[in-house]
Amino acid sequence: MIPLEWYLTLGFFLFAIGVTGVLVRRNIIMMLLSVELILNSANITFVAYSNYHQSITGQMMVFFILTMAAAEVALGLALVIALYRVRSTLNIDEINRLKW
Repeated sequence: MIPLEWYLTLGFFLFAIGVTGVLVRRNIIMMLLSVELILNSANITFVAYSNYHQSITGQMMVFFILTMAAAEVALGLALVIALYRVRSTLNIDEINRLKW
């Protein structure tokens, strides 16, 4: 059986990669993918603790996080498409105003 620390280490590294991606990347789609990495790292941690404590509450939280992530992706991609049609770019630095 794989120890709990390995799952927590994997979750930590995914979280670190996600935070680095949000802070470093200037492309909106890459930033959304980095946010998904952060959410998936939380999911791994919830499932690991849920398995460790033999409880189902962590797995129920994963279900809610996946639902929230799906809604975030749908709304985020709709906004990205609308923004790209108006500005013709997805670079955060070039989009300096919210006024259309």
